[in-house]
Amino acid sequence: MISLSALYRYPLKSGMAERLQVARLDALGLVGDRRWMVVEAASGRFLTQRLLPQMGRIEARWGEEGHSLRLSAPGMAELHVEVPGQDDGLRGVTIWRDSLQVPDAGDAAADWLSRFLGRPCRLVQIPEQRARQVDTAYAEPGERVHFADGFPLLLIGQASLDDLVARVGRPLEMLRFRPNLVVAGSAAYAEDGWKRIRIGDLAFRVAKGCSRCILTTLDPQTGERSADREPLTTLKTYREREGEVFFGQNLIALGTGELHAGMPVEVLE
Repeated sequence: MISLSALYRYPLKSGMAERLQVARLDALGLVGDRRWMVVEAASGRFLTQRLLPQMGRIEARWGEEGHSLRLSAPGMAELHVEVPGQDDGLRGVTIWRDSLQVPDAGDAAADWLSRFLGRPCRLVQIPEQRARQVDTAYAEPGERVHFADGFPLLLIGQASLDDLVARVGRPLEMLRFRPNLVVAGSAAYAEDGWKRIRIGDLAFRVAKGCSRCILTTLDPQTGERSADREPLTTLKTYREREGEVFFGQNLIALGTGELHAGMPVEVLE
């Protein structure tokens, strides 16, 4: 039987993962997932671990009822940030090809992040009303995404990681790949052939494979980059297609509701 073996969210884009036993889904994916992002102060361009590996050491956690965010990092005092109003202090930001106006979280958060990251930056938040359209080559009009690179949810099979580990020849953390949903009980790379699945009472459409980048070579605990560029080097030997390396599948939820770790997963198509 295939089951949902782990649930993760990342409140701050490129920040530390948070493992959950229960997660609610809204119109943008897991509630609280990638709703905050760090941007360059001058340009509004998004910042990630690709440029600043130390971002992976920032722990961002939602406060009571999701009205605030708690930031902590090595050598920094903890900071609580209130969720700005959806029209407060709007700042123009760019994430890949998308440009949008989103609320700025204020000077205290900007100063905290600028000191930790060593460059002028701002913290922004995305309310549901200002979310981005998912690429209509893979989604319907009106299907939206938060600050993730392109899709609301990412699924990886545990057997797929196990196969990769055997090929690389050393342990690899699942969090290198930053999934939201991990499933157990399927064959390695079985998710490549799925089109629709159901987890509990919720249905999901498999949109496309997830193309991988240098981020996978970073240790999720330390931010250190592997000198041999693993696991990307090995993935390129058998998972490369048209110049891109794929591992995991991007999903779009076909409704809202609640997920629990351990729920059965049914392949519908």
